[in-house]
Amino acid sequence: MKSKATTVKAYLASLPADRRAGIEAVRTVIRRNLDKHYEESMLYGMIGYAVPHRVWPLGYHCDPSKPLMMAALSSQKNKLTVYLMSVYSDKKERAWFQKAWAKTGKKLDIGGCCIRFTKVEDAALDVIGEAIRRTPAKAYVERYVQTLASTGRGPDGKKLKPADAAKKTASKPTKKSAKKTTAKAAKKSSK
Repeated sequence: MKSKATTVKAYLASLPADRRAGIEAVRTVIRRNLDKHYEESMLYGMIGYAVPHRVWPLGYHCDPSKPLMMAALSSQKNKLTVYLMSVYSDKKERAWFQKAWAKTGKKLDIGGCCIRFTKVEDAALDVIGEAIRRTPAKAYVERYVQTLASTGRGPDGKKLKPADAAKKTASKPTKKSAKKTTAKAAKKSSK
């Protein structure tokens, strides 16, 4: 459930005691493993962990006024939820995460980028902590930029202009120019 709280303290105070205890336990694990370049704040009605504008000035490409979120934590209607964008956006990280969670013997309830559990005892906190630790902010930004590039977008998330694409292909020889170059080289070698 999306909260209207503007601070993490207010968000935690708004939760029932049992939910607060679960969220605080996961929050402690996240903060203990969080790279110094991330910041905790309220984002999208949840506790968010994001690369701030001082580290990545372009922010989130869909809304550049917001920092680039890597993880979040929230109390939903029936579940506690941890959002791990690093696990969602990287196939190798996701495979590692699922394998590591399976080793704990706990049931994994995972969506696109969210891990859901009813009570904190159902969560593999050590795996969540390790996923956070394995994602330093600067490496996360690099992967983010690579993902944008793979969709034809620049670091700001905007589609690359045809002129930019033309520059990339201009240096590649065409079949016609390759034949001319080959013919010129053959004439020179016969002299």
